[in-house]
Formats: sequence, C-alpha cells, structure tokens
Amino acid sequence: MKDNPNFFNDVYEVVRLVPHGKVTSYGAIANYLGVRRSARMVGWAMNGAPQDVPAHRVLNRNGLLTGKNAFSTPTLMQELLEKEGIQVKNDQVVNLKQHFWDPTTEIGL
Repeated sequence: MKDNPNFFNDVYEVVRLVPHGKVTSYGAIANYLGVRRSARMVGWAMNGAPQDVPAHRVLNRNGLLTGKNAFSTPTLMQELLEKEGIQVKNDQVVNLKQHFWDPTTEIGL
C-alpha cells in the first residue's frame, strides 16, 4: 500500500474538526472524503498522525478502540477518551450513538 500524502492530510484535517467529547469512525471519514470503501486507508493514515491530530477520537464503526496500538501505551487512547467524558468498557465506547460525530452531517459535503 502506497502512502498518499494529500489523502492523509485530508484525513488529518477532518480529524482536527472532531469536537472534544465526540468520536467518529474510519468509515465516516472515508465517506466524507468521497472514498467510501477506504476506511482502512483512513486507519493507515491515523497510524502516522501528527501530534496535533486527536487520533484518539477515531474508532471503528462499532466503537472499538482498534487504533490503540498506535499510541505510546496500550491504555492511552482510552485514557484520553475518558478525560473527555467518554466512557470505555472492554475497549469499546459506551453509548456510541450519543458521542458519534459524523463529518458528512456536521460539516456537510
């Protein structure tokens, strides 16, 4: 898989817009960027996200913390979410619907 810096930067710009206390998914970001079937590519981008990108707010479609291994410790992603008032149990966000932020509806196309 080849890195696409422009795509990665687009992903980072969307993630920077996710508000404190909200989460989104790889698929929602891909859909917003017009590449609906590229959720894995979004995940790939998130593995190398710059420090100013709140990568802890990006989950899989079921609210699982699948990106936690990209953080400096295995619990950091959960700790950051909990600091924002998001409850996590067994590596999954509790009440995902309540915390979900969809860029397509929040930003628009």
